[in-house]
Amino acid sequence: MKSHQLVYQILARENDYVSGEKIGEELNLSRTSIWKAIQRLQQEGLEIDSIKNRGYKLIQGDLILPELIQENTNLTIRYKPETKSTQTDAKEGIEAGNQGNTLYLSTCQTAGRGRFQRPYYSPSQGGIYMSLHIQPNLPYEKLPSYTLLVAAAVYKAIKNLTMIEVDIKWVNDIYFKNKKMAGILTEAMTSVETGLVTDVIIGLGVNFAIEDFPDDLKEKAGSLFMPPAPISRNELISEIWNCFYNTDSDELLYIYKERSIILGKEVTFQLDGKLNKGLAKEISESGQLQVELEDKHTIWLNSGEISLTSW
Repeated sequence: MKSHQLVYQILARENDYVSGEKIGEELNLSRTSIWKAIQRLQQEGLEIDSIKNRGYKLIQGDLILPELIQENTNLTIRYKPETKSTQTDAKEGIEAGNQGNTLYLSTCQTAGRGRFQRPYYSPSQGGIYMSLHIQPNLPYEKLPSYTLLVAAAVYKAIKNLTMIEVDIKWVNDIYFKNKKMAGILTEAMTSVETGLVTDVIIGLGVNFAIEDFPDDLKEKAGSLFMPPAPISRNELISEIWNCFYNTDSDELLYIYKERSIILGKEVTFQLDGKLNKGLAKEISESGQLQVELEDKHTIWLNSGEISLTSW
């Protein structure tokens, strides 16, 4: 690890001020190197207090540590502090021949996007933006519903680390206190020769500890925490993917349905250019939503966007 990452780890584990002398002894760094490391951490957005003759104290913020995440997940981590889009990074990685089980990670996206090519707000502080590349090599009809599995893994990871329970809105949104705090975008690539889905990219954006949102998002977007967060982004990133890989898919599908905020409620949606209303009845293993229309006829929605008539 680099000097500033090592200094961060010391500050993160201590609840009080740590002297520069103690940091220097532990890391075998000069006072000048420590000062430069502190400056680098502050440039990364961490709030660090310093008092003469007492040392340094981390007030709030954290630092993404790719090596630590890789060690905790057995994923290959490809990290950029800033990128256009982690989905684009993953696609470029596939074109370059990178293998699956690779996580493309950033703390800022300049051209983040969600479903339907909508811009995804990705500020430089307080967010997690990542795309997992996997290689299922399966026929499309046999693919797991990765969006549902990841949504449930996000719920389980947050619950494991904090006891906080978030909600899931079909098909790809995570809500906390009635505001969207995370979104998932899943894309697949198929081989022309075999017809198999060779590569899947699962993009996940999490509003971890974002203090403020643009005016057009304030009413609908929220954050998991207000700074200072009780856990680090490194912990949550690792826990999400460990839950995804190590939890039985039946359990994750059960969680998805249990935490759904739409089942049993009236929803509105567009179908064939018309606005429809109905009662959300069931979610299938493949991620389809069963809706009972006002005339009692039932249909299955494969994708699209629904709205709750009332929360």
